[in-house]
Amino acid sequence: MSVENFFSKEEKKQITDAIAAAELNTSGEIRLHMEGKCKIDVLDRAAYVFAKLKMHETEQRNGVLFYLAVYDRKFAILGDRGINKLVPENFWDEIKKTMLGYFKDGKFVDGLSTGILMAGQQLKANFPYHTDDLNELSDEISFDKNL
Repeated sequence: MSVENFFSKEEKKQITDAIAAAELNTSGEIRLHMEGKCKIDVLDRAAYVFAKLKMHETEQRNGVLFYLAVYDRKFAILGDRGINKLVPENFWDEIKKTMLGYFKDGKFVDGLSTGILMAGQQLKANFPYHTDDLNELSDEISFDKNL
């Protein structure tokens, strides 16, 4: 099965709807990138993807990447400098722990959606929406072939 087909059309919509909901009241940006395999350290790969997706180019440096290597069962969450200096030190670990609870039960969409919404709450608290805010990054799921 290809990575693009790991989730059904409806499941992809649930995830992109969670991204849109999480970004609704914030200037922060959230992306999900999926790949089949991750042959290096998952955080190193997530950092590479973060740069390739130009997530570091948001005005307030408040992008958050959810990275998922489905066949290797690896995932990472990477926040940009702006958000990282404002959230508690173990914030991303808490989200990962919550998501892992869902993943262990095979509930990948629920885990991703919950994690995305948790990130959105912190983004909203630290980077509230302003009327002139733009959606700087696509809410669509990106895949390894897009890099």
